[in-house]
Amino acid sequence: MSEKSKNAFITIVGRANAGKSSLLNALVGEKIAAVSSKPQTTRTKITGVLTRAETQFVFIDTPGIHKAVNKLSEHMLKTVSDSVADAEILLMVCDCSKDISQNEKNLIKNFKKNDKVILILNKIDLLDKKDELIEKLSQYTELYDFTEVIPVSVLENDGLDIVMDALTGLAVDGPHYFPDDKFTDQPERVLMAEMIREKALNDLNEEVPHGIAVTIESVNERDSKDGEPIMDVTATIYCEKESHKGILIGKKGSMLQKIGSEARQDLENFFMIKVNLQCWVKVKEGWRNREGAIRNFGLD
Repeated sequence: MSEKSKNAFITIVGRANAGKSSLLNALVGEKIAAVSSKPQTTRTKITGVLTRAETQFVFIDTPGIHKAVNKLSEHMLKTVSDSVADAEILLMVCDCSKDISQNEKNLIKNFKKNDKVILILNKIDLLDKKDELIEKLSQYTELYDFTEVIPVSVLENDGLDIVMDALTGLAVDGPHYFPDDKFTDQPERVLMAEMIREKALNDLNEEVPHGIAVTIESVNERDSKDGEPIMDVTATIYCEKESHKGILIGKKGSMLQKIGSEARQDLENFFMIKVNLQCWVKVKEGWRNREGAIRNFGLD
């Protein structure tokens, strides 16, 4: 550790679909969190790491706040409340194209007197008039004395440099807790499972995605006959109903092939190796309300 080393631990919170995971990926510069238009895409805390010069930024993405409807969502909401309570720096990400929700108001009440809370007004590209942004800013600042308010468009990479400047100013003297070239603490198998689940979320209809979990059964690297390295990955996609299994597989296996093909491309781009991905589908009835299943999937 150099004498000048600094660190900043930043917890990202907000409503579902506000753009938290997209912001995490954009700031870290790597795709480590699943991104989807479906609510509750993020289920657990996901850590992203970025080291710039003497400062190491540790970002913790959390599930979107929502109304609990089963044991899994109860675990997700507890993750958010625990993360807020322990946070050194908070990034509250809001969708400025939507009205403030009651869930957001409740979340803000839990900030207590944290003096390092930055409000990120995301999706400014969806606003037609600047007056709308000013009005939204006023509504949020009436609820809390934010350290800074930063309008951004994660999609258009607009304003992210301002976010990093603000976070740099809040960093404190201290060691780097991760190697400087590391960008997440997520095990490789977790990253693989999330890439597959993301494709399923994006490709399936509204009813099925929330009941999906993915486990990586095996990973094996070998050389092809031509001496090219290949990574064999076997994954199981779990769903909650037999009818969902049919939808997941699709006519003559078309949906499962689509999910697998898209996930394979992401895996190859991420791990920089040719991938042979095999996906299987199994039914685990009502697993989101079963503590044992939630624990086995690592979602507790």
